[in-house]
Amino acid sequence: MNYLIYFDESNKIDQFNKEFSYYGAYGGTDRALASIVKKVNRINKECNSKSELHFREYTKDRNIKKYFKTLHTVINENIRINILIVNNEDAFKSANKIELNTEELRELFYIKIPERLFYGLTRDVSHLENPEQLVNVKIKIDLNYEYDKIDLNKKLIEQMNAHAAYRNKNYRVRKVVSHDSEKSIPLQIIDTFIGIVVFLLEKSYIANSDVSIIKSDLIFRFLMESNNLVRFQNQIRLFEWTGNEDLKEINISEHLSPFMVYKTNFDIQEITKIQEVLVKNPSIKTKELRETLGYPNTMLRLLLGYRDHITGVGRNTFLLK
Repeated sequence: MNYLIYFDESNKIDQFNKEFSYYGAYGGTDRALASIVKKVNRINKECNSKSELHFREYTKDRNIKKYFKTLHTVINENIRINILIVNNEDAFKSANKIELNTEELRELFYIKIPERLFYGLTRDVSHLENPEQLVNVKIKIDLNYEYDKIDLNKKLIEQMNAHAAYRNKNYRVRKVVSHDSEKSIPLQIIDTFIGIVVFLLEKSYIANSDVSIIKSDLIFRFLMESNNLVRFQNQIRLFEWTGNEDLKEINISEHLSPFMVYKTNFDIQEITKIQEVLVKNPSIKTKELRETLGYPNTMLRLLLGYRDHITGVGRNTFLLK
């Protein structure tokens, strides 16, 4: 059996204006991931989109259908995502004890952090199909000069296979290769899920800016569809490193609940405003309604979702067509 792991990161440990750094790994069998790529390519074609999937760049809701359908498709597949949170202050304190500079710390973390993430994905991978069958693992990371500089690919192979032998695991890492995220849908997927998790953990939704409202709307619609909220909690595992050898697992529901409460209250307020306008002018055109409420054109689909909700059509109906 062949198993694939994709690695990405958000924030850098030496970005001193950031409190935390985030590292994510996304794993599945080659067949499962090939199926996902095929489905996402179909979504891109349906949406007539050639742009990459990146949560940071989701600042206008005109692409909501593409993002929504992709997230909905991926979370309903047999995949696993591990995300590791590093407190940068703790990392610097640890480095200072042994007189490591920032560059040296970053180099060591690039080896150790992905390694810990991948262990979590490969721990039970040999039991996915046949416990006696050797599982061949290929790890794919984003193109990055810093990774090449420290020969990360080779080091990961050595350390992962040493771990497999030491722990008597039934897998072997055959390759670690660099991929351009522009040409890799799985790398775009892990980037997007990391972005969503960071958005929730850092409570970026309370900023109440146009961009935070747009991002919040995408996440809320995605989580409220079908059984996505439960699957999101089951398939994404969060760990935190705070300067100790053992990682602390974090219950992601602790960060989902405040978001769901905040977003629900926000939506009630907005829907009430729209209803008041519609009562006075039931035949009002969408453009006039948008301008009356002060919604920018970048939030048009948010408004359409609210209006569909009010009329009983269903908030996500036009996204699922």
